[in-house]
Amino acid sequence: MKIYLAGFDVFRPDAITHGDNLREECRRNGFVGLYPMDKQLPSALQGRALAQWIYQANVGLIREADFVVANLNPFRGSEPDSGTAFEVGYAVALGKSVWAYIDDDRTLVERLSGNPAEKGKVHVDDGNFTIEDFDLPLNLMLGASSKIIKGDAAVCIRALARSVWGA
Repeated sequence: MKIYLAGFDVFRPDAITHGDNLREECRRNGFVGLYPMDKQLPSALQGRALAQWIYQANVGLIREADFVVANLNPFRGSEPDSGTAFEVGYAVALGKSVWAYIDDDRTLVERLSGNPAEKGKVHVDDGNFTIEDFDLPLNLMLGASSKIIKGDAAVCIRALARSVWGA
């Protein structure tokens, strides 16, 4: 069974080594890991043409996968990476099971307002926008469509393995 490893990890300075480690964790748990940087980038492409090639390669890997494991930790702000959010949505649309990992599993209200949720109280963020209160650590479209695991990628992959293999 194959896992597409989604996340902003591709922007890390050690992205290739990190991807190798993620694939090894998948292997140890009986899976084949598919990492967005698995394919060699074509040197002749640049700019939008290269972006289109990367997009096509990644959605191809998602189609090939049985599961998606996604890093939904905040990236460049308080929300998950938008590319990763797209990949999660794409996988869900294809009927794939999505498992996501986060470091902080407090609810959105707790994380963004700094206060516990109170029944009937409307919480707002620093921009005066309402913070949804569904007792989820992420926006409902991610929180309701994914199995959310507190921890890192290895913890999430092991949880998925227990669910699949019963180990």
